[in-house]
Amino acid sequence: MTIKDCLNRAANENRDKVALRFKRNGTWDTTTFGQLRDRAWHVSEILASLGVVEGDRVAIYRENSPEWFEIYHGIVGIGAIAVPVDAKLREQEVRHIFHDCGVSVVFASSRFAETLSGMDENLTDLQAIVLLDGTDRSDSDDSKMYYFDHLLEKVAEKAKSNERAFDRMGPTASSPASFIYTSGTTGRQKGAVLTHHNFMTNVVSVLKAIPFRSDDNFLLILPLHHSFAFTAIVLIPLYARCQVTLVENLKTIKANMIETSPTVLLAVPLLLEKILARVMEGIRSNKVARVMYRYGLAKVVGRKVNAGLGGALRLIVSGGAPISPSTLNAWSKLGFCIVEGYGITETAPVLSINPPARPRVGTVGLPLEGVEIKIDNPDSDGVGEIIARGDNVMQGYYNNPEETAKVLVDGWYHTGDLGYFDAKGYLVISGRKKSLIVSREGKNIYPEEVEQQVLQSDLVLECLAIGYREPEETGERVGLIAVPNQERFDQMEQESGERLTEGRIGELVQEDIRKWLLALSDYKRPRRVDIRFEEFEKTTTQKIKRYLYAIDTGGQS
Repeated sequence: MTIKDCLNRAANENRDKVALRFKRNGTWDTTTFGQLRDRAWHVSEILASLGVVEGDRVAIYRENSPEWFEIYHGIVGIGAIAVPVDAKLREQEVRHIFHDCGVSVVFASSRFAETLSGMDENLTDLQAIVLLDGTDRSDSDDSKMYYFDHLLEKVAEKAKSNERAFDRMGPTASSPASFIYTSGTTGRQKGAVLTHHNFMTNVVSVLKAIPFRSDDNFLLILPLHHSFAFTAIVLIPLYARCQVTLVENLKTIKANMIETSPTVLLAVPLLLEKILARVMEGIRSNKVARVMYRYGLAKVVGRKVNAGLGGALRLIVSGGAPISPSTLNAWSKLGFCIVEGYGITETAPVLSINPPARPRVGTVGLPLEGVEIKIDNPDSDGVGEIIARGDNVMQGYYNNPEETAKVLVDGWYHTGDLGYFDAKGYLVISGRKKSLIVSREGKNIYPEEVEQQVLQSDLVLECLAIGYREPEETGERVGLIAVPNQERFDQMEQESGERLTEGRIGELVQEDIRKWLLALSDYKRPRRVDIRFEEFEKTTTQKIKRYLYAIDTGGQS
């Protein structure tokens, strides 16, 4: 099955069923599966009129919107390749993606018009820029710039005819559907070539692990350029023929949930932690709820919490980054079914997931059906690199055989993550291969273990455990860079009435960190702790760019 086949099946068999729910001009509106395909027909016709053929690369450079879905289906429906681009990337990063894969057409938010116009002269493959949400009713003076609404009107008649491009052209299961560019935690972005077959086999495997229902309502919060959001929100609901609700923005999540009663929430840990923090703050401020929560009636309190989130939430799935066991346990204590999964962009993306009926906190679950996972070169504790094989694994990185050869070996994708299987066969992630610290005694230290211990301090907002070397030494020592939790220190100043200097804040943070580090073996404890008052630079999926930071060997010990 191709993604196009999946759309056709949903439109033919459930034409009038709601596919998307979204707010427009302050009012909730909907798109049915039939309307979604109809809009995709129009997008395909626009592309054909611009000279796009099978295999051409077409970028989607905009924030989440109903149009994102129809544009994607219009692109892949004629066998072209979609290149989703993060709307928050810097101009040079966007230019690199367009240049790297030879984007010929881009659908973009109107606010990027000037940026794209400036790039145009250096991108010889770029033939057309189609601007969405613009107010003009005619095309721009720029010969390559068009307005989406205007083009829709031009192709309307042909898009509804029997000669439409969507029916004349199309992909095969082995055709690339997307080039998804990695978020770049270790440097320059690379485009993972993912086929229709890669995506659709992953969808089927996920649905065997988690039986989503046809009456489910998925809440869309995550950006659609991200592989987790794409497979989980664009493809799975399409295959299961259930509804997707788009939030207006991050500030309206709770209000939108109350208005639309979603049943499934897919989110990254950072968002789940923030929602949980607000929930716990509400419980602490209510004496009755506080007592009930403390004395075994947390699930009763949880029912009221669920009512405040629309009243229908039955499943929370965390992905995109590791989530702390304490966050999982807190949601579970309130009676919510929450599971953690594991995936990589290059594997379309899901590799394993905790079964809702028997999750194991601290693990990322069981491998999906059709996905082989093994531990490569395990050490004495059974920890080694996680490698995976299956029909969901990418073809390679576009135009980059060197990087492809590093990660694809004899059909196995080398994730760069370290882990092991527990006694029940559940996968446990230990850390990243490249961030592993090897001490002078030859001991392996996983930075994530050190960081997880330090982050229990309420004086620390975020931290990085990094290996460093003293002059003329061979092995590494453990160092730590910690960012103080300014909100907590502001609160301390308010309570005491005293102003805390940066130096004093640094001393308090270091003292508290040392207390928490006592739980670790001596060789794992940082020998140097640097204090940094700015948050770390992160990728758009909120992963810290570790490669940008190093320990100051002249700092405090």
